[in-house]
Amino acid sequence: MADPFHDFVIELLDGMGPVSIRKMFGGAGVYADGLMFGLIAGDVLHLKVDDALKAELTQEGSGPFVWEPQNGPRKGEKVDLGYWRLPEGALDDPDEAVTWARKALAVARAKAAAKAPRRKRKN
Repeated sequence: MADPFHDFVIELLDGMGPVSIRKMFGGAGVYADGLMFGLIAGDVLHLKVDDALKAELTQEGSGPFVWEPQNGPRKGEKVDLGYWRLPEGALDDPDEAVTWARKALAVARAKAAAKAPRRKRKN
């Protein structure tokens, strides 16, 4: 069954090129080039951030997605997963939304590159 908000996000970010959404846990991941750069929780789009993008989003009045586990060893904790809400104005402006999403994709690329296993040199 199609999700209207997922369809809206795909249309909103059309200017980025191919974007896909995959359901996970209680939400969904937003992907481009095989990298997750966005998170949908409820009907809210959150973008992957680093410190610089957090600062920019803070200036726009955005805030973090905070996960609160309902069970398990982390029950009751508030966990910042590194995703911040897309600014409200961008929901009505596809060009602005794409600009923010491209910044989030750049963060995802940088974090993936930092995690990439380094080859061992043969002596």
